[in-house]
Amino acid sequence: MESLDRDRGREPSELDPLNWLDRHGDALFRYAVGRLGDAAAAEDVVQETLLAAFEARESFTGGSSERTWLTAILKHKVVDRIRRVVRDRARGLGDSQLDQELSEFDEAGFWHKGPRRWRRDPIERMEQREFRDALRKCLSGLPSPMLGAFCMRELDRLDSEEICKLLDISPTNLWTLLHRARTRLRHCLEKNWFDRKPEDRP
Repeated sequence: MESLDRDRGREPSELDPLNWLDRHGDALFRYAVGRLGDAAAAEDVVQETLLAAFEARESFTGGSSERTWLTAILKHKVVDRIRRVVRDRARGLGDSQLDQELSEFDEAGFWHKGPRRWRRDPIERMEQREFRDALRKCLSGLPSPMLGAFCMRELDRLDSEEICKLLDISPTNLWTLLHRARTRLRHCLEKNWFDRKPEDRP
């Protein structure tokens, strides 16, 4: 993968928008699809990012690499997309499905019946390509709002207050999104990894 340092120190006048897609498109798309779980939506936000960057190119100071600057714009576009989806879907959330998923937790937020004991250390599992592939598949199956909130929390390490502010949601809504995401990931991993014989795994 092309090093981020290649463009470090580039002057604003040296920006070459005509080559942005060739030079950075794949990296930007991978980031977007990893947060949105939808290739079409990822393509849209990458296009929005490149257009926004072109319009704001005079604001580029050269203090970071070209890709870092584009990724920063992309992060805002991804958050905007997740926020819109959260607002749209909030009107049509299935209360029965939500109640069923939340019923797995007690009033303090702990599992009524915890996940089964994993046969090996999860950290060791993460080092295995097969498990990473299974986890990636399970993540890609999450609806965009859940995936976005989960990635902000677990991958970007943002705190709850910052996520709520970015997505314009209440702490209760964030708690619901995260618990639903974790519940679905748990069930998906148990079905597609921990319950399968080694020879049947991807």
